[in-house]
Amino acid sequence: MINVTKTYLPNKEKYFSYIDKIYKNGWITNNGPLVQELERKLAEYLGVKNIVLVANGTVALEIAYRTLEIKDYAITTPFSFVATTSSLVTNGIKPIFADIDPHTLNINPENIKNAITKNTSAIVPVHVFGNGCDVESINDIAKENNLKVIYDAAHAFDVKYKDTSILNYGDISTLSFHATKLFHTIEGGALIINDDSLVQKARYLINFGIENEESIPNLGTNAKMNEFEAAMGLCMLDEMEIIKSMRKEVYKIYKKELKNTVELPKQNENITSNHSYFPIIFKSEEQMLTVQKALNDEQIFPRRYFYPSLDTLNYIEPKQRCNISRDICNRILVLPMYPELKKEDQTHIIQIIKKNI
Repeated sequence: MINVTKTYLPNKEKYFSYIDKIYKNGWITNNGPLVQELERKLAEYLGVKNIVLVANGTVALEIAYRTLEIKDYAITTPFSFVATTSSLVTNGIKPIFADIDPHTLNINPENIKNAITKNTSAIVPVHVFGNGCDVESINDIAKENNLKVIYDAAHAFDVKYKDTSILNYGDISTLSFHATKLFHTIEGGALIINDDSLVQKARYLINFGIENEESIPNLGTNAKMNEFEAAMGLCMLDEMEIIKSMRKEVYKIYKKELKNTVELPKQNENITSNHSYFPIIFKSEEQMLTVQKALNDEQIFPRRYFYPSLDTLNYIEPKQRCNISRDICNRILVLPMYPELKKEDQTHIIQIIKKNI
């Protein structure tokens, strides 16, 4: 069986050495030494000022909204994982969708402009598949309209724009460190906060709003990362160059063999690729379903990612329609993509696709 992704597990002995430290000091959660070490090392590796580690990528978004006191309406993309939208709704914020660019698959800045009202408080774009948004246009729109920007950067670990981390754009960027991601901590996530004055507020919010033993100034939640997850992150960080190199080779083969067979998303200019995903777009949903079935029959399981378009969710009010997102959702597949994918398996995947086009 070949799934769309496979969790990378780093050196077991190194991980166990960190576990021994946890057992020795008995510090398992509540901002332990390994969490603190991982925050320092990730900030240096990614080239960011402030990083706050949390339990997962969804709660990272929720803490970002609370830190920036987002309310009323936020403009976001309909083409993303459901958590981008559901995290808004569960925090009492109404998502207003701006349709996507059909080539980059990212939110279209022109559509953001058209969606702004007096009740809009934020823009929540997504760096889809690690392809960075038009951050400069979004920044200009936000400044002109006095809006906060929270980037869902779940796919954008180690992505750079004009030689600097794309995570440095916007007010806050959030990361997911789920087990399926390029970099993972089993479960986990992070906030990249560009305003130094907000960092401590976020730290209170991830720990029930507690300031100290006698003061709880904020309404918070329990969103802390634990030491076992941080240990995994430290091991992963040591092997990131190997992981990226292996992924790049898989990516290059897919691109070389499929670029004239199916449509590939357009990479934005001045954006580096972290080779996290390999999405392909078919001419029609029928063609996509034919290829998907042929792959499934061989125990190969790509993913309709993202599907469905989030403007179709039954809990969204007001009702909206984003035709480009719906069209792309009906025609896209993400192919198996992970460091240990064997060349013979990848060749087999490519042959099945070509045969059924």
